[in-house]
Amino acid sequence: MNAAVAAAAGQPLLVQAFAEWREAARELLAFDIAPHSVKWLAHGGGGDLFSDAPVDAAALPAIDLRQARPTLHLPRTLMDMLQSAACCRVADRWAFLYRVVWRWQHGEQVVLSAADEDGARLHAMVKAVRREEHDMHAYIRFRERPEADGAPRFVAWFEPAHDVLPQVAQHFVSRMGRISWMIATPDASVLWDGEALHNTGPLMRSAAALDDTGEALWLTYYRSIFNPARLNAKLLASHIPSRFWRHLPEGAAVPAMVSQAGAGARRSGQAEAVGQRRGSTIPIAADQAQPPRAAASTLQQCRRCELWQHATQAVGGAGPAHARIMLVGEQPGDQEDVAGAPFVGPAGQLLDRVLGEAGLDRRKVYLTNAVKHFKWTPRGKRRLHKTPAQREIDACGYWLDQELVQVKPEVIVALGSTALKAVLGSGEVALKDSLGKPVRHGGRWVVAVYHPSYVLRVPDEAAKAQARAVMVDGLRLAQRLLAGDGGHAGR
Repeated sequence: MNAAVAAAAGQPLLVQAFAEWREAARELLAFDIAPHSVKWLAHGGGGDLFSDAPVDAAALPAIDLRQARPTLHLPRTLMDMLQSAACCRVADRWAFLYRVVWRWQHGEQVVLSAADEDGARLHAMVKAVRREEHDMHAYIRFRERPEADGAPRFVAWFEPAHDVLPQVAQHFVSRMGRISWMIATPDASVLWDGEALHNTGPLMRSAAALDDTGEALWLTYYRSIFNPARLNAKLLASHIPSRFWRHLPEGAAVPAMVSQAGAGARRSGQAEAVGQRRGSTIPIAADQAQPPRAAASTLQQCRRCELWQHATQAVGGAGPAHARIMLVGEQPGDQEDVAGAPFVGPAGQLLDRVLGEAGLDRRKVYLTNAVKHFKWTPRGKRRLHKTPAQREIDACGYWLDQELVQVKPEVIVALGSTALKAVLGSGEVALKDSLGKPVRHGGRWVVAVYHPSYVLRVPDEAAKAQARAVMVDGLRLAQRLLAGDGGHAGR
């Protein structure tokens, strides 16, 4: 039975998600059913969420299913606010949202204004939801779990005040790459396995089930940096709402430290005698100050330069294990950094088209980059590409050399100047002097072409077409070299 018929019959509408409410609201608006004529129920039959008064079916207008009005089109601003406000846990949210759209349909655009009573409440609900999303981003604490088959590596427990778990889950999907994790709440759970997001019912009852072997180390560090002489308890409480403290690892230690500060630790920290004490000098050779550490055994552990600190993950190569042609780019871009795979962004899409024009199958070539971490500079909310320095190219040469040994390509196509310098091991080589002129290096041919991102940046259409043609000719040249046509290739 549709929503309009149910409302006319005095039957309540059971809604548990925004999509269900939207479909029901469309039907009700199509027959101009007033808000006071609709009875909404929460999921599970939790009672009337709109009015305590029973609905009198005899007093409702008769519904003629042939008299439906055209579908209502709401502005994007209002739809976004409705979808956000639907996450706010208030008893009458579905009835309130229907009243808002019903007023809008009847020409009361003032319902979007914060000066209107309903508008003010709508804005307040949206603000509360967005604040809860921010709090989950800030106060979720993932705990690392022991490795187990199929189990997420990191697990977090949170008790949100509003239904914001789906939005928050997307935030962490874009931030944590392929690392598996789970966020559990009293009502639902989300699990990311590195490739797909899974939504389930509640899988945990509290944070008590979580255990992190590194948490003791973190608490030791937290206690060591606590300065009782500079304690401001009111400011501390205002920065982090009290409901979040019990889920933070340091939350259990803070009350004791605050108590000790009030009992005299603050005075001890301010005593002049403390500052006047002379420390002991321990002689030690410089080469013994830092214990020896094993070299990174995997690309994700690489700390050979500082780029790893600001990248989501290292991006290795992809392709057949023994491809005869290897394409080497400069570095991963924004989308590659998030996805963990080379050439999946706009430059990769252009490269696919150029490979097709040259008669090469992407699945038969090996794609990689000279630098494995994304180097970027902030521009508002965007991350803009920044050219790697020579020291960063040299640091990543270790991983490129490993790929060359493992894949053993017969022809290398260097996409751009940075890739050419990395492949030839020389900072003096110029890309413009190398186009169309293959060279032998390390027992294999090296062909230089433009990087696809350069082609995308060229503003002039004629120059863009010329740069693209250079790429196509270079890829065809690589295939001729592979076929042994070295004489023709050098002409």
